[in-house]
Amino acid sequence: MQDLHYFPGHMKKTQRAIEESIKKVDAVCEILDARIPLASRNPDIDTLTAGKPRLIVLNHVDQADGAKTKLWAAYFRGCGYAVMETAAKSGAGVKNFVPVVRALLAEKLQRYAEKGQVGRTIRVMVVGIPNVGKSTFINRVAGKTRAKAENRPGVTRSNQWVNVGGALELLDTPGILWPKFEDQQAALKLAFIGAIRDEVMDLEELACSLMAFLAEEYPSCLEERYQIVPEEGENGYDLLIRAGRRRGFLISGGEVDTERMAKILMDEFRSGKLGRFTLEYPPQKLPEKGFDYDA
Repeated sequence: MQDLHYFPGHMKKTQRAIEESIKKVDAVCEILDARIPLASRNPDIDTLTAGKPRLIVLNHVDQADGAKTKLWAAYFRGCGYAVMETAAKSGAGVKNFVPVVRALLAEKLQRYAEKGQVGRTIRVMVVGIPNVGKSTFINRVAGKTRAKAENRPGVTRSNQWVNVGGALELLDTPGILWPKFEDQQAALKLAFIGAIRDEVMDLEELACSLMAFLAEEYPSCLEERYQIVPEEGENGYDLLIRAGRRRGFLISGGEVDTERMAKILMDEFRSGKLGRFTLEYPPQKLPEKGFDYDA
């Protein structure tokens, strides 16, 4: 597959908007995809939000390997961040957000109280790459639909202040990727979960790459879902053909409709129908200062 590069113009505007808004907030909440916590981190976020207390939310935990999620949570806590595990679509874990934020800002809230400013509004910026569930998370925290949310990247195009009650306001920002993917494997994982729009991808190539990955790392899921057992020497395209034939996706001449099978594979992977996967392990060592993307 060709190298992936994806940086729409609105994302550059998002960088500037974050820079302009960071002084107005008390803390920063970064939403990550629990299936790819490393690949779903934009390394620019650390620079853009430097100096602010940080909360890491591992979202989509219902689609990730639970044991590996615990490892990632421990890793980020070791980096000095507050950590939450959530499945925003169902609402699991979201109720802990306000207590966690108040604990994160305990010293600042104490100073407010000493100045007689009890009840002063807390403002938290919510950041993350496209399609990790930022707006869905905010709507769950608010208890109603306040931020526009869809299951595709690029829906939120401008900063949105959302009052979620309890003297707490959240700033929903558009998803922001980075101009160049140095790690093409990370880029591939982002494409797998839909953080890069399918319209700019060759979906069949992407599906073949996913098939090859699953055959190597999780072959049992292919047998359970598509009744195919990967054989030595088979590539992703071979497996896509076999799965499509099993599903009966045939076109004229008895050929397999690989485009249809590719779409089905990506949809079923992203919806969790293939199982729960975490595609990355945390680094072996904690970084000395903050989070080292290259660790």
